[in-house]
Amino acid sequence: MPAPQKVFITGASSGIGSALAEHYAAQGATLGLAARRGDHLRALAARLPCTSCCYPLDVTDAAALRAAADDFMKNFGPPDIVIASAGVSVGTLSEYGEDLEAIRRVLDVNVFGMAATFSPFIHAMRLAGNGRSRLVGIASVAGIRGLPGAEAYSASKAAAISYLESLRLEMRGSGVRVVTICPGYIETPMTAVNPYRMPFLLPAGEAARRFARIIARGGSYAVVPWQMGVVAKLLRLLPNAVYDRLFARAPRKPRRLSV
Repeated sequence: MPAPQKVFITGASSGIGSALAEHYAAQGATLGLAARRGDHLRALAARLPCTSCCYPLDVTDAAALRAAADDFMKNFGPPDIVIASAGVSVGTLSEYGEDLEAIRRVLDVNVFGMAATFSPFIHAMRLAGNGRSRLVGIASVAGIRGLPGAEAYSASKAAAISYLESLRLEMRGSGVRVVTICPGYIETPMTAVNPYRMPFLLPAGEAARRFARIIARGGSYAVVPWQMGVVAKLLRLLPNAVYDRLFARAPRKPRRLSV
């Protein structure tokens, strides 16, 4: 029987990150939980049936992430799985100068934050060479084609997908697999503000179970749920003129100046 896993998760205080923490805790994993809201992290850790360490931090703070990684590995050794789940989403429009700081913040968290999450673990995970090591990035189907009113979010998730592909090539043969997961609509606080119908909406717990199966088998890329993967492939094939006509009037996520 394999030993319990060691899993480090960012964005663990709510949404997908919290659901993944609950899933792995039920499997007896040892967890490192990172997020900005320390009170939410501690409340989560208190109800989990496993050993866990809380690291209140912002994923754009690379030094804080390195300190958290060093502390986790000092206590438990290299993790088997690192999941970059921290992400922010808000409607943005480049024509409004006041949106530029929100655009910068979305890109910093969703792209730089992912790289900063993985960076301090990679060397130790290479050396561990246990065949179970995974670097997991939570991207989005919103990165497959640009969505109106979501310039920053779509751009950040497209960048995350390409970043993870590049990282996957770099890690080939190292014993560390890079897994890209592109969720569709998941029931989280992030989607709760969407003022439009969300097809194939999944509860966060069910999404976490599906993600964990993909992670366990080391799949390189997956869209969850699969129905959104079909939709995404079809949209990718549409000529720009057709796509523009269909989506120019699509509903937008509300703008917000701070994230």
